[in-house]
Amino acid sequence: MNELVIALGLVLVFEGVLYALLPGGMKSVMRSALETPDQTLRVAGLIAAALGVFLVWIIRG
Repeated sequence: MNELVIALGLVLVFEGVLYALLPGGMKSVMRSALETPDQTLRVAGLIAAALGVFLVWIIRG
């Protein structure tokens, strides 16, 4: 459970840094996401989740 909280904290750090350094770019990304079809976002989300699970699996052994 401790590792999950650490992982969530790191996600917040990375997101915060992106918004702090590139606010215009993040707005552009959000506009692009709003224009992207739901199915495309769903597939991209599933691929990202699968890659995340794979990385954790590789690192944790």
